[in-house]
Amino acid sequence: MMYTQNKFRIVSKKAIGRDIYSFEIHCPVVAQAAMPGQFVHIRANGFTLRRPISIAGIGETTLRIVFEIRGEGTAEIARLNEGDLIDMLAPLGHGFTLNEDFRKVVLIGGGIGTPPMLPLAKYYGEKAVAISGFRNASAVILQEDFKKTGAETILCTDDGSMGIHGFVTEPLKELAVKGGIDAVYACGPMPMLKNIAAICKENGIYCEISLEERMACGIGACLGCACRTIKNDEEYFAHVCKDGPVFKAEEVLF
Repeated sequence: MMYTQNKFRIVSKKAIGRDIYSFEIHCPVVAQAAMPGQFVHIRANGFTLRRPISIAGIGETTLRIVFEIRGEGTAEIARLNEGDLIDMLAPLGHGFTLNEDFRKVVLIGGGIGTPPMLPLAKYYGEKAVAISGFRNASAVILQEDFKKTGAETILCTDDGSMGIHGFVTEPLKELAVKGGIDAVYACGPMPMLKNIAAICKENGIYCEISLEERMACGIGACLGCACRTIKNDEEYFAHVCKDGPVFKAEEVLF
């Protein structure tokens, strides 16, 4: 795996939700190497450990990241502005499996697990159905971005304040019954992923999930992001940063 550590220039910064920011970063070498599902590891000024952030867009010379302020480290990153340099180690991790022969895929994002679905939506276009789930209307992000890719969009909110009242698993069940789905890709809270994996298993649908874990090194050198997985009927601890963050759903022990 090839990755680069350097300081790159932020070419745009936007607030797209409450405590949620979108950065576009000029990093030609990284952009050429990046794949959907990978992440970047960013050093916040004054902090030793880097913060992992999913890649939300891959351009010819730029990467887009979308992140939520969840603590002092991400708050410090959010203070950066257009024109500033950002210390980034990227691209990292094992991304999603892409298949141009797939005729229909379902992309499911829950909360801040929604941004890594965008590069997949761009890749699959009209072949994709993008299901997004949020707590309420004020937490909804990126819906126009998904529509621009040509993907069909389905929005769910826990309280019914926007879109469908309910969880992302409800429209997935309906689509699974209709059939014709070649793959499901998902990222979000673990309970959501567990339910999605169960639906896919029940309906014989190939499924990949991206796990959200706290990380220290980001390159598999420490044990900070170990998760229980199974392969060839043997249980083992995988590193989310190196072996993931994307895994086949059937390999993850929830």
